[in-house]
Formats: sequence, structure tokens, C-alpha cells
Amino acid sequence: MIGRLTGVIAEKAPPQVLIDVNGVGYEVDVPMSTFYNLPNLGERTTLLTHFVVREDAQVLYGFGSAAERQAFRQLIKVSGVGPRMALSLLSGLSVAELAQAISVQEAGRLTRIPGIGKKTAERLLLELKGKLGAELGAAPVSVKSEAQADVLQALVALGYSDKEAAAALKALPEDVGVSEGIKLALKSLAK
Repeated sequence: MIGRLTGVIAEKAPPQVLIDVNGVGYEVDVPMSTFYNLPNLGERTTLLTHFVVREDAQVLYGFGSAAERQAFRQLIKVSGVGPRMALSLLSGLSVAELAQAISVQEAGRLTRIPGIGKKTAERLLLELKGKLGAELGAAPVSVKSEAQADVLQALVALGYSDKEAAAALKALPEDVGVSEGIKLALKSLAK
């Protein structure tokens, strides 16, 4: 099994890169998060890899971090989720955002990824609950009520990062309603 490649980037054509390792070119499919962090053509890079052998193809998938590769491996264990869908998920969400969506059971966030329908999102949430965030060391946001979960989801939908939304959520009273919670959270984030 090929676990890591270190070589020179010969070609870049999203989502695939060609890595020249001592004269041998490896075609590697990578999530867009890894693709955007790659150095320029002709420069050296190291990718952690996952090798998939199918009846009709042998495909090498590459990742910029161990957390990305671990998340990919967890995703492809889910029934109905193949390597292409796992790459789409990792291209649309960072590992921390994916772990956060799973820990707060936020199906809507997953369905925004092309190719992920409602049933697949629910299956991902069910099968990965307690697995993905714990393995990757993501600290779940403590949501004390359904209203707070809605406020968190609204802040993320408005473009705030999980970290910013979690910080604003901590400052809210426990018994706050959704609309009032969003107003208070936005005021605290504006400071």
C-alpha cells in the first residue's frame, strides 16, 4: 500500500495532481482544501495517501494532513459513500467543520455539498456520530437547548466560523429564544 508520496508537482488539474517521484509520475486525486494549499508547479511536496483498488481502476487519493486522511477513511466506511463523495465532502467542508456538523447533528450543512442528499446526510450523521469528532480531537460545542443549536446554525449560515459562532454562543443566557439569541450573538460578534 502507498502511504505517502514526496516529490515534485508536475501537473495540476483540479482535483488531480501529478507528482513526479524520482521519475515516476503518480496521478493523485485530492480534495480542494489540499489542492489550494499545494505549492507551485516544479516545487516539492509531500502528500499522505490512501490507495483504492477497484475492479476497473486503481486510484490514489492524497491529503495534506493526517486529519484529512483519517476523515476520508471514516467517510468511505459509511454505506453508500464512496471515495468521490468523500472527496466532495472534504472539498466543501474542512475536517473541523465536518466534525462540528456531525457532533451537533446538522444535516442541512451536509446537504449543501453537491451529491449529498437528505438520506445520505442522515446516514452520515447516524453512522459517524461519536466517531469523527472524537478521533480527530475536535471539541464539540456544548449546545444546551434546541434554540441554541438553531442560533449556532444561523451564525454558521451567515458566514461565521465554527469557532466564532461557538464563542458567541457561550455568551448567551441558557433560556434565550432563537431570534433574541441571534441578535445578541451578532452584537457580541460585532465588537
